[in-house]
Amino acid sequence: MPSSLPTSLAVSDAITHYRQLRELSVDELAYVLRLLDHPISADALAEMERCARPVTVDDLVAISYALDTTPAVLLSHIPIDMPEPEGPLATGLPGDIDQTELRAWLEGKTSLDRESRVGWWQERVARLRVRSAHHEEQLQGAYAELRELGDLALQEADAPPVQRIRWRIQDGEHALNQSEVALALTEYRLDNLREGA
Repeated sequence: MPSSLPTSLAVSDAITHYRQLRELSVDELAYVLRLLDHPISADALAEMERCARPVTVDDLVAISYALDTTPAVLLSHIPIDMPEPEGPLATGLPGDIDQTELRAWLEGKTSLDRESRVGWWQERVARLRVRSAHHEEQLQGAYAELRELGDLALQEADAPPVQRIRWRIQDGEHALNQSEVALALTEYRLDNLREGA
């Protein structure tokens, strides 16, 4: 009987995803597992991938190792075509935990009590502020180089050195924008977590 629990769905999709990423067939994965002294038939693996058969903890560890990943990666996997979840990403957890926080918890980097969660999100905000400041500094440096070229930058716009500076500016603007968006979203998550206290 297929399970619709979020952790079961995550693991079943993750097995398929990482097996295909490693360019293994179901039969080849079954062969590798047999070599690891944890035999799982190709049919059983296919059922696990369809979420028609439960994955035991022993299966999870052996499959993770065979696929050169970790149980935390498989447990916190989010299927690419998964719609926005209506509930938690993992069975039994609060619904406001995102994939990054889930992975940190699975890896023992944080607890899920309110105080630990607030501290974890504060640390993320601090790191993102540093990253944004770094991107801003790099971008300002590229702008300064372009200004130093003055009229030459306009006259020789197609010259490789000018093009490299323009590409650095374009990449820097994109990176800064991404950092600022991530920072805003993280600050929003932190504010929501604090308000829920």
